Amino acid sequence: MDAEISFKTSVDVARIRRACRAAEKCLRYLAPCVRPGISTAELDNLAGRFLEESGAGSALRGYRGFPGSICTSVNNVAAHGIPSNRELESGDVLSLDITANVEGWHGDAAWTFLVGEASPDGRRLLRAAWQSTLAGIRTAVAGQRMGDVGAAIQEAAHRLGCSVIEDYVGHGIGRAMHEDPMIPNFGAPDTGLRILPGMVFTVEPMLTLGMRDVHVSSDGWTLVTSDGSLSAQFEHTVAVFRDYTEVLTFSHGLLFDTPDVPPGLE
Repeated sequence: MDAEISFKTSVDVARIRRACRAAEKCLRYLAPCVRPGISTAELDNLAGRFLEESGAGSALRGYRGFPGSICTSVNNVAAHGIPSNRELESGDVLSLDITANVEGWHGDAAWTFLVGEASPDGRRLLRAAWQSTLAGIRTAVAGQRMGDVGAAIQEAAHRLGCSVIEDYVGHGIGRAMHEDPMIPNFGAPDTGLRILPGMVFTVEPMLTLGMRDVHVSSDGWTLVTSDGSLSAQFEHTVAVFRDYTEVLTFSHGLLFDTPDVPPGLE
């Protein structure tokens, strides 16, 4: 077993859950604000104030120099989009990524929104990103292996004609924003690290409508698809117990009630 993995006690999970609830509540707060005409900088300001007023902090702001409270990734930006004065337009695909810090413990969540009138391609991408995330979470249970999780994600994505970005993975989380183990979004069944009780990690596949290749822009942060294709991502933090896995970033209803498309957050 990798000695770097920090197994969490029930008390640790309770502390992480508080941070996850803060991230989830922030996403729910922002959801009705996602509309044509609002800028990603405005969304970032709203998120920063909401987290502060909730007794949480943004773990992203200042992290390795990142200037925002959240990541705002639009269209062909797969991840780590920097908030700006760019106003959202109808048909855009927007992913919001939030990492909350509550008393030194972290919770990580991301959600993709279709802005205004969605295109057929946008709807297909959103459906694939949601279904692949659920497939990964369903498989992330004690006794399975990380390769099982990745294989389930990849199969769900390919079923709807989408590609999984393989260069970026899920990760352990707790006292630090990024911990071991790493959770690839692709793989072969019955391979990789065994999933054990006490693990807390994120399931966060990034999907594209085109090729899986991505590159980092000159700002050192913005991750874009190399072929310009649309990208989407959902992310949840999960805690593994002996008999079940708890999704810490979805407390409102049952995550699997809408297996085909993501539920509204309002």
